[in-house]
Amino acid sequence: MSLPDNAREALEAFNACAGWEQRARLLMHWGERLEPLPERHEADRVHGCESQVWLNGEQRDGHWHFRASSDARLIRGLLAVLLARVNGLNATELASLDISDWFAQLGLSRQLSPSRASGMNAVVQQMRQLIEAD
Repeated sequence: MSLPDNAREALEAFNACAGWEQRARLLMHWGERLEPLPERHEADRVHGCESQVWLNGEQRDGHWHFRASSDARLIRGLLAVLLARVNGLNATELASLDISDWFAQLGLSRQLSPSRASGMNAVVQQMRQLIEAD
């Protein structure tokens, strides 16, 4: 599976970082790129995250496009790099995506606390539920 352009950009940027402090700053910067959700509906809330996270998605021409938001800056950054990886994929590609591998490629997996990793897995699980419901 080839990388979408935004994912390739994220991979290059994060791999150029010398250490965690640079990655954390870059993560916050990526979080600023997230388009704000016009409304936050309870139905879009991701359960299983310590921070408040909202996710919605739609399929266009066989490809999925998601939007997400969080009140926490670091989580917004994680959501941004997650969306960079998944937006534009079809349902089959999304179903087979290994999100742990993606965060490892970015050099972020060792710094993710178990609760943040669990939260990101909850986001991916909700993406898969949206796909199944479609």
